[in-house]
Amino acid sequence: MGVLRKQSNWESLYFYQKSQVLYQLTFIFVQRYLKRGDRTIDQMVQAARSGKQNIVEGSADGVTSMEMEIKLMNVARSSIKELKEDYEDYLVSRQLRLWQKNHPRYDKMIDFCKQHNKLEDYQPYFDKWDDETMANVALSLCHFVDRMMTNYEQRLEKTFVEEGGIKERMTAARVGYRTNQKDEISRLQQENEQLRAELERLKAGKG
Repeated sequence: MGVLRKQSNWESLYFYQKSQVLYQLTFIFVQRYLKRGDRTIDQMVQAARSGKQNIVEGSADGVTSMEMEIKLMNVARSSIKELKEDYEDYLVSRQLRLWQKNHPRYDKMIDFCKQHNKLEDYQPYFDKWDDETMANVALSLCHFVDRMMTNYEQRLEKTFVEEGGIKERMTAARVGYRTNQKDEISRLQQENEQLRAELERLKAGKG
């Protein structure tokens, strides 16, 4: 067992890609639909950025500390939940609709957000969507990111239970090294005994 874990390629993680979309969508949304000076602007942008950045930092720190990776992934999820609350508050305060299963555009939106992860898939629509549409798309992305990250964290926790943290991995590596040393010494001792026996046999034959 190696001491350092292989670093995951966070750019290939679908929930990271969706978090990138959330950040860019949120940045445009608050500039377009919130009044200058509204403190919610900074709060929403920072929440979206925190979600994205903590995924990156967690994946990087996971090389040496799975505990830190799990902790930062939880921070990212908390930020996404905070962002979700802000989008819901926006819709409610302006008497806009929160799209649910009975809404005619709900199924299409869910399918789109489920199947598309990359920013370039969403960018062509940013100038076409109104605030209600953007907020509902953002909420769908928040839902998918949270669900995907929950599954990812469960896999991390399972691995942590099975392999332990870096201290356990270092101990296992040391034990493995010592075991290999003992095995090699034992093998050499056996070879040495065999050579001695062969030498004695040859000497006896000459006599």
